[in-house]
Parts: sequence; C-alpha cells; structure tokens
Amino acid sequence: MAFAMASQASIAQTAAFRRGPRRTHARVSTKVRRGPPPRRLRSVRLSPLFLFPLPPLTRDSDPSPQCVASKAWTNSTMKSTTASVDEIKATRLITAIKTPYLPNGKVDLAAYDALVEKQIEAGVGGLIVGGTTGEGQLMSWDEHIMLIAHTAKLYGDKLQIVGNTGSNSTREAVHATSQGFAVGMDAALQINPYYGKTNRSGLLAHFGAVLDYGPTIVYNVPARTSQDIPPDLMMELAKHENFAGVKECEGNERIKGYTDVGITCWTGNDDEAHDARFEAGAVGVISVTSNVVPGKMVDLICSDAPNPELRDELLPLMNWLFAEPNPIGLNTALAMLDCAEPVFRLPYFPYDKELRAKGKALIEAIGVEHTPGAKLLDLKDSDFITLEEW
Repeated sequence: MAFAMASQASIAQTAAFRRGPRRTHARVSTKVRRGPPPRRLRSVRLSPLFLFPLPPLTRDSDPSPQCVASKAWTNSTMKSTTASVDEIKATRLITAIKTPYLPNGKVDLAAYDALVEKQIEAGVGGLIVGGTTGEGQLMSWDEHIMLIAHTAKLYGDKLQIVGNTGSNSTREAVHATSQGFAVGMDAALQINPYYGKTNRSGLLAHFGAVLDYGPTIVYNVPARTSQDIPPDLMMELAKHENFAGVKECEGNERIKGYTDVGITCWTGNDDEAHDARFEAGAVGVISVTSNVVPGKMVDLICSDAPNPELRDELLPLMNWLFAEPNPIGLNTALAMLDCAEPVFRLPYFPYDKELRAKGKALIEAIGVEHTPGAKLLDLKDSDFITLEEW
C-alpha cells in the first residue's frame, strides 16, 4: 500500500482500514497460505484511557504545554500513586513482558493480560512495558502509552510498572516520559541516545531532562546502541534523587564495580543473572526468560541462597531464546505454547523448523507446567504470519 500524501490522509486511512494490513508468510510457497484463524478471545478489561484518551502522542507531536503532562499531574481515573525510588530498587525480578498481536497486527490485550496474570501468580515483582522485548520500537507512541496505561490501571497494585519511554531524541523521551508517569507508571526505563550518538555533555543533559520526572532505571546496552555509558558518567547520574539504578548489559565485573559503591543494578543478561545476584551484588535481573518460565526465574533470583543446579537447568533454554536477536526466540516460544498468536511484526521473523524443534525439546525437558501455556504446538512454517503493515 503506497503512502498517501498529507492531503489524502483521511481517505488513505479509511481505505487501509477496509483493506486491512498486507500479510506475508514466514516461508515462500507457490500456494496461497492463510494464517491460523483467530482464537476466541475472552473479554478484555479496558482501562479508562480508552474512555478518556490523552492528547495525541505521535512521532511528530509538538511537546507544547497542552500535550506534555505536568510532573505533578494526576487523574482519579488512573493509578493515583507511584512507587518510590526505594521500592523500585527493592524489586528483584522484573519481566520484560512480551507484547502479543492479533492476526491484523493490533495489540492482543486479552493475550497480554493472560501473560501478565501468569507473572503475578508466579511472584514476579515488576514489568518492563514496551521494552525491546515488548517491541516498543515497533509501536507508535499512542500504542506505547496506551499499553503502559492499561497495565498500570489493571495491575499497578500488584506489580511495579516500568514504562520504556526512552528515545534517541530527548524531545520524544521527555514527552513520552511525562505521559507515562501521567497514566500511572511507577518508573521509566531510559536508554542512551542510539544511532545519532552524542558526547558526554549531551548524555548528561539528556538523562538529566528525563530523570526530573520520576524514578528512573538507566539502560546500558552497547550491543544495541553502539555507545557504552561509562562508569564515571553513570556515577554522575546516580547523584540524582530519581535515579533508581542501572540495567547493565556489560557483564558482572561492571555490575560489581557499581554495587561496591552502592549503585543498584539489574543485569540485562539472563544467562549471567544468577551469578550477578549472588556474586556481583546485583539486586536481580530484568528478564526475558521469565516470560516463559516465570516461577523458575523467581526461584532462581528471589531466593536467599544460590542455586547453581537450577541455573544450569535453565541455561540451555536461555541460550535458545537468544540464538537469534531478541525477541525472535521469545515470540516463537510463546506462539508454540499457544500463549500468543503466531504473528510477527516485521522485521522480526520466526525461528526455522530446526530451531523450533530444539526449543520444543528444551521446554518439554523443563516441563510445560512451568510455562504460561497449557500445551506445546507443533507449528509449521505456514502457521506464522509476518506483517509489514499494521
């Protein structure tokens, strides 16, 4: 579908709605293949955001006073209180929650709620909403803030809700962060500007602008941003009253250096999480694997004593989930467990048959009963739907 000129936007939107998104399937065939029919959905509890929407938040929005929420803004229909910095610091296991989709590419709130409720049942302490794993990078800001609001309203009394409102644009990060706190998130996850990298002074100014809004976890993942946040700069950021800690992906030696001087850390690496917790002093982990085996991850991270046997049991699954860039493995796993429709927003593309078979064996070895699913599906290539428009 060609993009319409601005003067024809409303006509193009109407046509797109009628026609629906164009689908491409995970493997090319000479036959026309259809994706699986949508499962019957249970009713969805909509948050009041759907009845009282916030001002539009788009990539081109003007962050004028009427669009940017005040730092003191409150709304009785939303979560009225947020967590303190100390409460965020005490949260050991935070799941980077998956965002599931319907076959038309829209967010599947019923499947999302079911996943969140499994996290609560297992004893997970918090969620990252719309992070890398939750594909915030593929969402419009409207979708993003909607999902944060929905999660905070329904589950904010049971979990710490951390919204991923970072951006490589300070303007967008400030805008999204103000909106996220306005709709009830407890803390923000803030990445350093990526691609359009800046210098040390720019990093300090960028993080200073977003830290003013509320409790903040700074996210250091040079493998994705191509720019490390060095320890001396992180220690400068840690002086801010709203600095809750760092999600650190540069290994346990880096984490140990921070925890030795009192900076709270979560590792961003599941395969290093056990040792980060019990050897490097990390408070815990921001985890992908806990989407699949939440109870096992609670046992691994939230216990008072190390458990190397459980670590070794889970390592093969962790490695499988990251055999290709995250969240490809997780999306494939939750589709196989019938927890989400086998729908991928491009550019993400499902694991091939060989990798799926390996994952099925690993999940069976751990036990399907430890996952949010009730069964393991033997999905074919043609069962997956990949969407270039949604």
